[in-house]
Amino acid sequence: MSQTAVPVSRAATPSHNARGHVQVDRVTKTFDTKDASVEALREVSLEVGEHEFVTLIGPSGCGKSTLLRIVGGLIDPTGGYITIRGRSALEAQRTKDIGFVFQQPALLPWRTVVDNIELPFQLNKGSGADRLCSTEEILALVGLGAFAKAHPYQLSGGMQQRVAIARALIFDPALLLMDEPFGALDEITREGMRYELLRIWGQSRKTVIFVTHSIPEAIVLSDRVVVLSPRPGEVREVIDVALPRPRTMELESTAEFVRLADHLRHLLRA
Repeated sequence: MSQTAVPVSRAATPSHNARGHVQVDRVTKTFDTKDASVEALREVSLEVGEHEFVTLIGPSGCGKSTLLRIVGGLIDPTGGYITIRGRSALEAQRTKDIGFVFQQPALLPWRTVVDNIELPFQLNKGSGADRLCSTEEILALVGLGAFAKAHPYQLSGGMQQRVAIARALIFDPALLLMDEPFGALDEITREGMRYELLRIWGQSRKTVIFVTHSIPEAIVLSDRVVVLSPRPGEVREVIDVALPRPRTMELESTAEFVRLADHLRHLLRA
């Protein structure tokens, strides 16, 4: 059985000094427009350890999504470099070692849940990509086993996003990149989804880099929170979230949670 379906107990936060999975070294990104050049990122350096959950947070336009896309090999940096387990981002992408989840689930309405999850495998069949997880395993992992034959219009927003997460896991990638995946959901659904993601992450043991604007979301999910400055985005501070795991909703009323939230709020307003 694939690693994805094996439950893992995580009693404590993993050390970010563990063997690096993602290395971001002095990454700069400038976009050239017809009228001017816009510097989105400046000299960003960051190491993400194996199985670590790291969240990027910062003001709008600070380059969070740009950095995520550079890590995923979707766009090139202007300067600096990215390595993923010692390989380039493009090489990791070619070997299906990266999964992407975006704000919109982008499900095909005429396909069932199963067919939407299996779409990447079907599209890559001729490329020699190996399928390491069965659809049944993934459906069980995201809690949608009873909805395999449903169509997207029959699902809630949160369930649709779980389908998108399942689709990103079809090749069992070691690295999951998530760009505001709950940003389009209402607040109640969003709150529930962050704990659903924690459950999935606790079983799948993926390395996750997650982008959000939500301070509570960043604290609940993360081992570390990386705070970026206004554009051009630079690393303002990296905050360890030394809260015990597994995490529950009650954690959000604790003094340490409130202290971390206040600190993050101060950094974002500075």
